[in-house]
Amino acid sequence: MLGTTLILALRSIRRHLLRSFLTILGIVIGVGAVVTMVTLGKATTAAVQQQISALGSNILQIRPGQGFGRGGGGPQPPNFKPEDVEAIAQQVAGVTAVAPQASASATAIYEGANWSTSINGTTSAFLTVQPWPLALGRYWTPAEQEAGKAVCLIGNTVRQNLFRGADPVGARIRLGNISCDVIGALTTRGQGGFGDQDDVVVMPIKTVQRRFTGNRDVRLMLVGVNTDYQTSNVQAAITDLLRERRHLTGARDDDFNIFDTKQISDTLTGTTTLLTRIVAAVAAISLVVGGIGIMNIMLVSVTERTREIGIRLAIGAVAREVLLQFLVEAVALSCLGGVIGLIIAQGVILALSPLMQVPWTFDLQINLIAFAISAVIGVVFGYFPARRAAALNPIDALRHE
Repeated sequence: MLGTTLILALRSIRRHLLRSFLTILGIVIGVGAVVTMVTLGKATTAAVQQQISALGSNILQIRPGQGFGRGGGGPQPPNFKPEDVEAIAQQVAGVTAVAPQASASATAIYEGANWSTSINGTTSAFLTVQPWPLALGRYWTPAEQEAGKAVCLIGNTVRQNLFRGADPVGARIRLGNISCDVIGALTTRGQGGFGDQDDVVVMPIKTVQRRFTGNRDVRLMLVGVNTDYQTSNVQAAITDLLRERRHLTGARDDDFNIFDTKQISDTLTGTTTLLTRIVAAVAAISLVVGGIGIMNIMLVSVTERTREIGIRLAIGAVAREVLLQFLVEAVALSCLGGVIGLIIAQGVILALSPLMQVPWTFDLQINLIAFAISAVIGVVFGYFPARRAAALNPIDALRHE
């Protein structure tokens, strides 16, 4: 009986292909939009987590200033000094290493090719706090670091633009007015919300301070925390130490900020997840609109086929069989819209993933849930028209013109 009813429903849909397509358009758009938004949202969240993990785990970032949204028009807080770096490394329990950083920008030039890039001055502690493997070459030695030698490691973006992917080790490039020997090429980290992480030249911090910034200031400190210690406790100890060294007493606000990379990851992940849910909820409204469209067309169909219903009832069909016929027809329409929506969603995801620079993923769970919801909508919005058809009086239905 169910198979025969399904065949009758499909025949009815085929007789009015254009009207059937327009009927399920809301379901198609709703399912496609929900699956697309949720899948891309999850992919974005995964990309953010991957990028945060590239910064390393159990790391505290310390910068001068009061953090995002807390600045003002007053004087800029002082930068850190090398003595602050040494104090944190020696006096705070749970700290594995402290990597100071000084930054500048310059145009890198090699045999007629040039590329504007950023210069990051740091120490070998950077490799302990935030490991960055080499693709080629070597790291600088302690002697080169202490002497402030003009040696550098280049990121993959700089390598591609200056050397077209060739081996750069041993070459001498010019950074502004300074010549620098390339001793290594860093592996690729990728590009994302923090910019192109491979567009960088890494040098000993003393070299950058002497040749580029002209001072001993440290704009950023990366602090590695031992996994046996609570990051929050280490953060509190560093805060107390820096307040003492920067002569911040009483109720005076901190003129520096400390970020935990895990907290940043949790915050960004929570934000992208919330936005994904909001957008998916808005997109899901079109599913309700599609369900209303199905109910409307099914009511029209009941009116058009009143005599057909009367004949079926007159020759022995019972009310539940008529109800089942129209209910199956509504569910078939809704499921067909769900399948089309899923196919369209996968095409849109494939097209948008490279543009958004997120990995393409196929989430079986969300696809099954979206299809199930489309079927439920067919049942919910198709029941009233089906019930109305089943309740027709055979004599009145046969008299209908």
